[in-house]
Order: sequence, then C-alpha cells, then structure tokens
Amino acid sequence: MASPELSQFRRIVVKVGSALLVDSDKGEVRASWLAALADDMAKLHREGRDVLVVSSGSIALGRSRLKLPRGPLKLEESQAAAAVGQIALARIWSEVLGAHGIGAGQILVTLQDTEERRRYLNARSTIGKLLEWRAIPVINENDTVATNEIRYGDNDRLAARVATMASADLLVLLSDIDGLYDAPPKNNPNAKLIPVVDSISSEIEAVAGDAESELSRGGMRTKVEAAKIATTGGTHMLIASGKIEHPLQAIADGGRCTWFLTPANPITSRKRWIAGTLEPKGTLTIDAGAVTALRAGASLLPAGVIKVEGQFARGDAVIVRGPDTSEIGRGLIAYDAEVAERIKGRSSPDVMSILGISGRSEMIHRDDLVMGG
Repeated sequence: MASPELSQFRRIVVKVGSALLVDSDKGEVRASWLAALADDMAKLHREGRDVLVVSSGSIALGRSRLKLPRGPLKLEESQAAAAVGQIALARIWSEVLGAHGIGAGQILVTLQDTEERRRYLNARSTIGKLLEWRAIPVINENDTVATNEIRYGDNDRLAARVATMASADLLVLLSDIDGLYDAPPKNNPNAKLIPVVDSISSEIEAVAGDAESELSRGGMRTKVEAAKIATTGGTHMLIASGKIEHPLQAIADGGRCTWFLTPANPITSRKRWIAGTLEPKGTLTIDAGAVTALRAGASLLPAGVIKVEGQFARGDAVIVRGPDTSEIGRGLIAYDAEVAERIKGRSSPDVMSILGISGRSEMIHRDDLVMGG
C-alpha cells in the first residue's frame, strides 16, 4: 500500500520526547533543533492546518534547574522536579512559537482526563477553542500530580489519546529511530525498515523493542501500542526520526518513516463509539424545526428541545427523539439533566440569563451527534 503524504492531513499532533528535546549532558533544551521544528510547525500552520504538540521534558528540565544528581528519582522527587520544569517548558514553547507570531496554550492532563467523559469533554473543548483561535496547544502529562498507579508511563500513549480526543487525522511520533524495522537495527545490519503497516498484527507486535534512552519512558513497543490506540480511533500515525533538524519537512519531502494506517477517520470512529458502545442515560424530545436542522448537519440548540427525561451528567449519551417520539439520533449531552431542564426551549440570550454565564451554545454538538435512519 502506498504511503500517504503530510499534505493530506488537516489536524496533526506532533509528539516530542525528552530525549530529543533535552540535551542529557547539559540538561538544557536543544535550542537550534527546537527552533527548526518550530519552523516546520509554523509552515503547516500557515497552510491552514491545525497543529498540536505533546511535549515531554518537564522532569528533565526541572532536574537541570534544581541541579539534581543523575539517576532515578522517587515519585515525589519527580513530581517536584516536574513542577519546576513545567514552567520552563511552557516558556520555551511560548517563545519558539511566538517567534512565528503563533500563540501557545499549555494543557496538563492525567489519565482520568481522557477516561472520564466529563473531563474528556472539558479537555476536548479547550483544545477545540485554542485551535479555533489558531493557537497551538502544548500538552503534557501532569507529572506534578500523576502517580505510579494512574500515569500513562510514556507520552507515546498519551499522544495517541490526545490525537483521538482532538479528532486529529495524523499523529507524528518523533523518535530516536526513523521507523519500525523487522529486526533491531543496532544489532542487525540487515534490518529493513517497514514503510507501511496497514494493520497491527502479532508479527508487527513481535518486532517491537524496549526503550534504550535514560530520558525516555517509551520504546518501540509503546509506540506500537500507541498506534493501536490511534488507528482504532481513526487517526493515522507515523514514526520518524527526530534527530535531524526540520523533521516534519523531511517527512513532507518523503523521508524515511513508518506509517500506521487506519481504515476509518476520527469523526466516524467517534460516532461509531457513541452509537454502538455507550448506554443512553436519558432522552431529549425536540421540535420539528430542530429535526430538520439536525438532518441538515446542524448542532442541537436548547431552543429546539421540548422535553428532557432521565438522570444524566454532562458527557453522557442520550437519545434524541422527534415530536412524534421516534428516535432520530444519539449524542453526548453538554449539560447535566437539571441544567438541560432549565434551559430547554430557550434562546442563547435566555440561557445566559438563566445560568449567569454564557454557557455552551449547543445542547449537543454535531460532532457528538449520530443521526439514525
């Protein structure tokens, strides 16, 4: 199967690991390399693409700023180092992107933020608004509060979760190796790069190895696990070398990498999850005008809702019925049941008056709505 091209994708998540970002000997950011990467991102941004970053490096930078000795850290030491390093990391990304006139927004997440629907929707909404404002979200695991029991353990899987949460159509994992090989290339000079993986088989899993860098928590095995998460969620993924300057431009120019392909896309995968996996917690009955609007691709506004039933929380799945009570779709509700009851049938100005804040304009956003029939 032919490899895709970078120019085909509209929303791209770029994962940058500690081993690439931080010079382990000096304990400082590789400034020229990062500036070159920012150049690549700015080019994509100017072309109208959405760009997100999943960046490691907070613990490594914190260690440097605090002058901590090399070697393993206890959990509370890692958390405290991350607290110092996150400030430095945010400033660094703000400066390199700001040099291109691009705003950067920091988002710190934990595992629960992508597993619990309410937190998931909050994070998704924040990412969506930053992209709408043409800022670049810079996302990292919140190492200051994550524990051994709940942490991702590596930012490859975190990046895959973020990519599916943001409905990205491509995830780029920049690595210290330029792709997946059929054997460990350091040990086997005859190892061959696998340019395209159209499905993750047991054979593909078998060729994945472990992390070799002191700063890296991931390895090829976790990258393949990340590929499973991404491709299941409708996101293509690629592994490419981050050791070179302008790594994204190298990919655009057809450089060596491994593509992991998905048969779906982020929206259809998400809607399949909503339609077939989640148990509905309530029902909204809407008027005929709202039915027409939804069938034309609009979101469901509070003004179109005439009846609210069930006990549900924001992020729960609900059934949407027309005025004749026939089911026309299912979606993720943006309000708790009590609030939905208060604002049903009301216009946006009324919603603001009732809630005391502007609130969300949609009861169910069209990206969170699956129409039936």
